[in-house]
Amino acid sequence: AVLRLFGFLLASLAAWYLGYFVAAHVPQNTISIAALQEIGKKPVLRAPAPKRQKCDHWSPCPPGNFAYRILSGGGKRRRAKICFEDEQDVMCVPCVVDSTDHSQEMMDFIRNAPEGTLILMATHDDGSTRLNNDAKKLVEELGSKEIKNIKFRSSWVFIAAKGFKLPDNIQREKV
Repeated sequence: AVLRLFGFLLASLAAWYLGYFVAAHVPQNTISIAALQEIGKKPVLRAPAPKRQKCDHWSPCPPGNFAYRILSGGGKRRRAKICFEDEQDVMCVPCVVDSTDHSQEMMDFIRNAPEGTLILMATHDDGSTRLNNDAKKLVEELGSKEIKNIKFRSSWVFIAAKGFKLPDNIQREKV
């Protein structure tokens, strides 16, 4: 009799625990086959969409740093773009879009830039023939190693500092 009573209590306790377990995992809304199949699956965490950062970077820049992006473009539809602190084409001089020589305007801009100026440059389509040798030499004096190696229809991007030194971990140019 005692053994039967102990078995009955153990079966009641197991039934109560099983009922509590099922009640905790069954959703409160209507029960369907699909809802029952979801019981054993791991929960899926849905992360919010990432917050847009300056110049479309994935993470924010640390305090005291600037966000910038220079894109050389390519083809007919992707133009060269310069973004600095979320401003597109901050000071676009001379914004060469046609087939004329704007070397003198560019040289004047570089020479007249005050000390402590950060200069961002990008060519799209044909910087190899549209810049004369004096302009290339001036850009070379700013620290470019590739300005003389630009080929026909090549794109080129460059970042230079006038009057100060850039940190060593910055990629200064790319063809």
